[in-house]
Amino acid sequence: MDTTRLQATLLDFALAELVREHRESFQPLWSVDSWAKLLIWLSLNCGCSGDQDSLEEFGAALGPVLAARMRRVFFERELVALELQVMGDPAEQQVLVLPLALGQGPLAPDLVAGALEQAGLIELVVADRDRWQQLDRAVAVPWLR
Repeated sequence: MDTTRLQATLLDFALAELVREHRESFQPLWSVDSWAKLLIWLSLNCGCSGDQDSLEEFGAALGPVLAARMRRVFFERELVALELQVMGDPAEQQVLVLPLALGQGPLAPDLVAGALEQAGLIELVVADRDRWQQLDRAVAVPWLR
């Protein structure tokens, strides 16, 4: 592996861990506001002044690929004990609950509800299980909005 690729991999890993470590600090969880607060916090810790021009410059410096990766990490949770992954980006129409293990069949509604509860999403999504959509290996749960 060449040095540049190794450095890029290390930076990607460190940034993902930084986001995972601090994402619970920015309230309210599972909101665009929490995402914005994380970006502001990161920009301030990178020496930006905090004014609008500086924040926009920071956002532009991240670029769309890195920002999208960070956002995905910010709005996903792996629930290892339940063997599920929850993806709850408020910019999307629904929350997705997916199995971590390959070959797992359709997810039981009670298991999905348990994952939503554990992730702190149960009160933010539609409770009517008839509106939950079973996809191939995932369940799509609409936001309550």
